[in-house]
Amino acid sequence: QVQLVESGGGLVQPGGSLRLSCAASGTIISINLMAWYRQAPGKQRELVAISTSGSTNYGNSVKGRFTISRDSAKNTFNLQMNSLKPEDTAVYSCNAGGLSGNMNRFLVWGQGTQVTVSS
Repeated sequence: QVQLVESGGGLVQPGGSLRLSCAASGTIISINLMAWYRQAPGKQRELVAISTSGSTNYGNSVKGRFTISRDSAKNTFNLQMNSLKPEDTAVYSCNAGGLSGNMNRFLVWGQGTQVTVSS
């Protein structure tokens, strides 16, 4: 019922910046958790950034370069990526949890968006 759709992926050069967005649709009472994960070929899925009402944390490889933020009015959250490196190339997926309109908790994933960092 609640769905997430990512946008903003694409091809960028090393050192460049990119902003990803995750838009939630459906009847939502609240979003209590928002996160970004990524998975590159041959590697395990890793946490990029996660934010709850109590804290915000980043993976070690992106600290100081990536920032997660929320637009409450639009049920949208973003990932600002700066100083991109080729090692950041991966499929990025958003994840959100909260309370839907039928009072059930939800935890859903977006479909993923490709980010490629290359000269």
